[in-house]
Amino acid sequence: MTATEHDHEHHGHEHHDADPTLYRTPADAVAAPPEGLAYVVGFDPDGRRPDALFTVDTDPASGSYGRVVNVAEVPGLGDELHHFGWNACSSALAHAGHHHPDRRYLLAPGLRSSRLHVFDTRPDPVRPRLVKVVEAEELAAKAGYSRPHTLHCGPDGVFLSCLGGAYGADGPGGVALLDHETFEVLRPWETDRGPQHMAYDVWWHLNQNVGVTSEWGTPSMVENGVDPELLLARKYGHALHFWDLETGRHVQRAELGDEHQMVLELRPAHDPMASWGFAGVVVNVEDLSASVWLWHRDGDAGEFSVRKVVTIPAEPADPDTLPPALRPFGAVPPLITDINLSVDDRWLYVSAWGTGELHQYDVSDPFRPRHTASVRLGGITGRVPHPAAPDEPLTGGPQMVELSRDGRRVYLTNSLYGAWDAQFYPEGIRPWLVKLDADTEGGGLSVDERFFPRGEEFRGRRVHQTRLQGGDASSDSYCFR
Repeated sequence: MTATEHDHEHHGHEHHDADPTLYRTPADAVAAPPEGLAYVVGFDPDGRRPDALFTVDTDPASGSYGRVVNVAEVPGLGDELHHFGWNACSSALAHAGHHHPDRRYLLAPGLRSSRLHVFDTRPDPVRPRLVKVVEAEELAAKAGYSRPHTLHCGPDGVFLSCLGGAYGADGPGGVALLDHETFEVLRPWETDRGPQHMAYDVWWHLNQNVGVTSEWGTPSMVENGVDPELLLARKYGHALHFWDLETGRHVQRAELGDEHQMVLELRPAHDPMASWGFAGVVVNVEDLSASVWLWHRDGDAGEFSVRKVVTIPAEPADPDTLPPALRPFGAVPPLITDINLSVDDRWLYVSAWGTGELHQYDVSDPFRPRHTASVRLGGITGRVPHPAAPDEPLTGGPQMVELSRDGRRVYLTNSLYGAWDAQFYPEGIRPWLVKLDADTEGGGLSVDERFFPRGEEFRGRRVHQTRLQGGDASSDSYCFR
């Protein structure tokens, strides 16, 4: 049965009180009202104050537009809140006629503490309340994992990708399954992991029953910063893994070449009938370039193929202007640390955290991305200021990139990971959140000069990832066309 037939068969049997932000199709999501709030996690790199969830006003008509309007702290210290996400999203509609959990709770894992914090955005979405903490012991005992990194809401539960094994084990990393509404750790998702050992992101093609995972490194490889010996020995992740989504069985390993180190963010097509997507690679150790890869397959069966579709070269630089880690190379690597694909699958955004550039590509033909615009902010040597504060050199660079459902607004944060920030930006990272306006017709980017929360607005925390009220381009997968 096709998704469309499935849709018709079950249409009318759904609960009428379903959360309106569970969108049936990508087009419905694009047409929905714009976000009024953004949520951003922040961490204290010194571990002296609790990490926090910030609420930022994104309504241009509001008097507090572009300002932090609430801070919700976690109870412990040293969590390093990193990636976070919703408990439920549009993938819940894969089970038409079933109970659908609401997009209500934000789940924020501590990458260093292995604790998972659950915030309730009701009744007041401006002031989320911490309602539960899932301790590291539960994640270890029930799933066998630690160092939770990325989560996505799936049709049957929350998929929580973890870098480390339980009780101090360095690996293998993998995916824990959590209940949508109780947040109980259920079990490990994998039933047969095959050659997979390192973890990073997890995503899927729901209608094709395909899971996809990527590779960064085990905790010992990442927690103290980039290890130059491991990097030059090509020991970080350099492959994609494809799975049977329903059973958790490993199906295929797709090698990108071991010079392509650290395969990070996965962005599958939002079109539920498509079976292609993009993956970002941080660095090529042969020339310090960075790249974006396309995975695809012909038809509904057969193995996946991968191909490099975007290459961004390193930029030569005076060694005296570089941090110690880069002086021997005499160049600034782009360091692609995040990518994002618009809900209509037309625009791809690529963060080059090293050079301080956010790139926009037209991917109407995903095999041939066409570069359409870029904006520079910060950068290892550039320190390019925001136009609203031209005398204020920026630290960090475009890092995590989040995109509104309609594709017109791009949100950027500037911290990568505490130990890695110090290697590439040794002068420190002063936090900022930037909004760009995107031309979704012919392409183009411009900086919104009214939106620039930064510095002490984040109360001494660095900010890493943004989620948008009602969902965003990288938090939802869709079941119907």
